[in-house]
Amino acid sequence: MQKADLIAHIAPDILVLSGLDHDHGLATLTAFRDLITRQGHEFAHVFALPSNAGLLDRAGQIAPQRRRSPDDAQGYGHFRGERSLAILSRLPIDTTEARDFSAFLWRDLPGAKLPSVPPDRLSDQRLSSTGHWDVPVLLDHDRKLHLLIYQAGPPVFGPGDGWNRNRNHDETAFWLAYLDQRLPMTAPDAPVVLMGGSNLDPFDGDGLHQAMRRVLDHPRLQDPQPTSKGAIDAATTEMDRAQSGPPERDTVHWPQPNGPGNLRVSYILPDARLSVRDAAVFWPSANDPDAALLGDPDEPPTRHRLVWVDLDLMPP
Repeated sequence: MQKADLIAHIAPDILVLSGLDHDHGLATLTAFRDLITRQGHEFAHVFALPSNAGLLDRAGQIAPQRRRSPDDAQGYGHFRGERSLAILSRLPIDTTEARDFSAFLWRDLPGAKLPSVPPDRLSDQRLSSTGHWDVPVLLDHDRKLHLLIYQAGPPVFGPGDGWNRNRNHDETAFWLAYLDQRLPMTAPDAPVVLMGGSNLDPFDGDGLHQAMRRVLDHPRLQDPQPTSKGAIDAATTEMDRAQSGPPERDTVHWPQPNGPGNLRVSYILPDARLSVRDAAVFWPSANDPDAALLGDPDEPPTRHRLVWVDLDLMPP
């Protein structure tokens, strides 16, 4: 209920969700959409594709003498469809033109940072730990906006050999290759908006940060640099104060002693040709009445903060 209240309060026209299980008929997504409707904000359209999380189609990866691990799947997951991506939209979605790149093989990415493992282990390994999509929404009868959506796995944990660190880098680097027309799939000429969780800060925390910095600097995109007062207030630990990146741009609260500190890991990067009206991270200060929408500070429904960007999509 708290997440539905928060979404209804922000009232976006397009919402990208991650971590929502994918099921037959999109029952979970539809039920969540209906819950948001009861809080006062309606989405006419729902869209989701199956996730690589929990997908077991890799031959010879599980030794018969041991039990299956979530790391044995194409993307970390206990079952197929766990932690999927989804879209809720007030604008019509062109489902016939939506493209799913989730089956793209990691080894086929130009300049891929492949881990040092036997080649047969990468023979059918997909790049996406969750998914990579290009989903057009219809602005009017002849104009489309392409949503480039993904959710990368973390650069830590995993099976070793630098697997998660390298894969996390390449899940973001995929969009560089896509926009630069270095993949078999042609990027659209129409405006795009890159939306997703890279699990990668441009400067701090774990991971190979150069991929995120290159995306932020890509000439096809712009970075609205959304900020919040709450992120500044929450940067209280020694680790937070030692970070290089601006604390006001952080999007997740991962406090010590177990977390890496607050980081910027969620992004909305519009096409450079679009006009940005405003942008922010919904992270109110503790004394702001809206802070109640984030839930109990000690047991929040999510440690990630909602990022929003307001675009002028009127015809030029």
